[in-house]
Amino acid sequence: MRTVLVDIGPMAHMSGNGPLRGAAGSHYDELVLPRGGGIVVNGDSIERIASSDELRDEFGPPSSHTQHTADTSVISVEGRAIIPGFVDAHTHLLWAGDRSREVTWRHEGKSYKEIAAMGGGIQHTVNSTRKASTDQLYQLGFERLRKSLRTGTTHVEAKSGYGLSTDEELRLLKIASTLGKLEHVPTIDSTWLGAHDVPKGKTFDQYVEEILSDQLPRVIEQNIARSADVFCEPGWFSLEQSEDILKASRKGGLDLRMHIDEFEDGGGGGLAAELGVTTGDHAHYTSDDARALMEEKGVTTGFLPGTPYAMGSKWPNFNQVSNDGIVWSIASDFNPNCRTLSLPFLGSLLVQRCGVDPLVALGAATRNPARTTPHPTGKVHGQIVEGGIANFNILDSPHWESWCTQPSHTPIRSTCLNGKLIHH
Repeated sequence: MRTVLVDIGPMAHMSGNGPLRGAAGSHYDELVLPRGGGIVVNGDSIERIASSDELRDEFGPPSSHTQHTADTSVISVEGRAIIPGFVDAHTHLLWAGDRSREVTWRHEGKSYKEIAAMGGGIQHTVNSTRKASTDQLYQLGFERLRKSLRTGTTHVEAKSGYGLSTDEELRLLKIASTLGKLEHVPTIDSTWLGAHDVPKGKTFDQYVEEILSDQLPRVIEQNIARSADVFCEPGWFSLEQSEDILKASRKGGLDLRMHIDEFEDGGGGGLAAELGVTTGDHAHYTSDDARALMEEKGVTTGFLPGTPYAMGSKWPNFNQVSNDGIVWSIASDFNPNCRTLSLPFLGSLLVQRCGVDPLVALGAATRNPARTTPHPTGKVHGQIVEGGIANFNILDSPHWESWCTQPSHTPIRSTCLNGKLIHH
């Protein structure tokens, strides 16, 4: 079945080779097509990008019927703008429970470590997740994926990490694998995050030994995750422990990701550069020297602006990072303390509160994270390009900038997901 979209408003296609960095991220003439374009979708791919007039001559005028011919549907977008599907490259998708009470503790001045010692934090979520049935976790994941799609996300990275035992971590990864095969929800890139915290009753050294001798080998044996991640932060996994886990993961064929420097500069950026991991996420307190070294080694800086928003801490200087020529992306960091899946909301934070150019912010939510989180078909995504996967959003506006100016509700009218047009 071929779908032909005509009468498109401005199209921020974001296409090109490699990541966007520095001034290249705001080259409007290169990244945005003027109104009057059209897209031909064939199967799950973008077959052609041409002018609406050219496509009308070839395929005929738009039809009010579902199918214009036996195998082609011509649809007028009526001047609405189009952008790529968002790529959410850092989510904690599967967990149960509710930690809303922690917001009061934070207002009382208690730190992340103090809240954990009070029975909150990751351990509270681990207990709730272990008690939840597989069906309950599956349903939670499905509902979250649907919410994510509603705000324009077409692909997510999903981490385990709230099991903290071999069997529980494998259970979360298997649920994510099942969800990733569904239609009409974003596709999933699965990451094992067994090194998220230490389970009660064990020391960090004991748990690292369990990870290396049992948990990680079984994850690798079952081929149930593409990447490994470690929460490398003072008070959690040390630089040495993180290095041991990541090196073993790489030896087993897993791609590498890291949580680094969320609360302070703990040296995570330097280790990320030394190991050449794919992405170092959070990175809020990473030093300028470490950021530059990460860039030199090809490590993407993965900012998670929803987390400082939820935790009441400061945002990094995104514009300075761009000026330094650093490749960076954004992601939701959806988790029990940061309960948003909306990348348009994060775009609003960047643009309307941090002074980031809306096109730079869009690149950070599409083309750059797609580089670190590949689509399961192997096709280009995070861009609107011929031959790429047909993942894009039709906005409810004639201006592409509207993607980041409606934080309280979705700016997305329809989403093309793997070639299927879904009307919200």
